[in-house]
Amino acid sequence: MKFISPLKILKSKVRQFVLNLNQYRNTHYRVLNTCKINYKEHMKDQIKKAKRYDKAIFVYKVFEGSKRRYDLGNVCSVHQKFFEDAFVELKKIEDDSSTYIPIVLYLKGKLDRDNPRVEIDVYEYSKEGIDKLVEMMYNVYEEDNRCAD
Repeated sequence: MKFISPLKILKSKVRQFVLNLNQYRNTHYRVLNTCKINYKEHMKDQIKKAKRYDKAIFVYKVFEGSKRRYDLGNVCSVHQKFFEDAFVELKKIEDDSSTYIPIVLYLKGKLDRDNPRVEIDVYEYSKEGIDKLVEMMYNVYEEDNRCAD
């Protein structure tokens, strides 16, 4: 199942929190908790539509809004933390430990100035899920090589 996650979330009535590790590490824990609650509220309707997973594969794909360079891990790690915690709290998976989520993948998407986002795909941990994962990785490789030509 595919989920669409914003690159920013409200941390107060007017201030936004950019979901990346650079901002995360410099933010007070109480503000982070508010951001996490706001993120879960934002994602709740999408997550409630998901089935419950015994074990799952999570894929995070970033579609940036500008050509600025960015660290994929800095962006995806905070999305992973907030999304997987919300997934557990909404009872879609038992826990977010490696026992229940043995594979996590971060991918670079295309530039999308109109709709910057992180797309999160969740697959059952199975042969079919792993086949989809390999296909996604191959498609990213193919796209990257097309752009290099």
